[in-house]
Amino acid sequence: MEIKEKEKYMKLAIKEAQKAKDKEEVPIGCVIVKSGKIIAKGHNLRESKQNSLLHAEIIAINKACKKLENFRLEDCELFVTVEPCIMCAGAIIQSRIKKVYYGANDTKYGAVQSVTKTFEMPSNHKVEFECGILQEECSEIVKEFFKKLRENKSKNK
Repeated sequence: MEIKEKEKYMKLAIKEAQKAKDKEEVPIGCVIVKSGKIIAKGHNLRESKQNSLLHAEIIAINKACKKLENFRLEDCELFVTVEPCIMCAGAIIQSRIKKVYYGANDTKYGAVQSVTKTFEMPSNHKVEFECGILQEECSEIVKEFFKKLRENKSKNK
């Protein structure tokens, strides 16, 4: 896939992250693509729905499975603004996603290469991955969110 095409899909994932931010959710967005067409999008909804499972990737995977009427997303590629956590990395493996592109590393919870290497564990399905697509933009939206959160907490003390 060409860099311009990767950036196009990551920009859409960033738009999803902005939707999460507008809802005061951690701003992470995800887009799933198959054969050059977007089949699903998602953004974090943990806080608003009070459900720890509602990460951007899980929401997008659920939508893609419904659309394709299959849990196997074998020829799909997933674009997400931040490195998947261990739960999401496991769901990516279980859904047989071909490749993951992510923008920013997650040094606290990243399960692709930052903290753990979930995709390298023995499995009947290997997930390819690429990091750093629009890294600055993906990182900045999260940094801004947590900076504002800390400022609001200190004001309320």
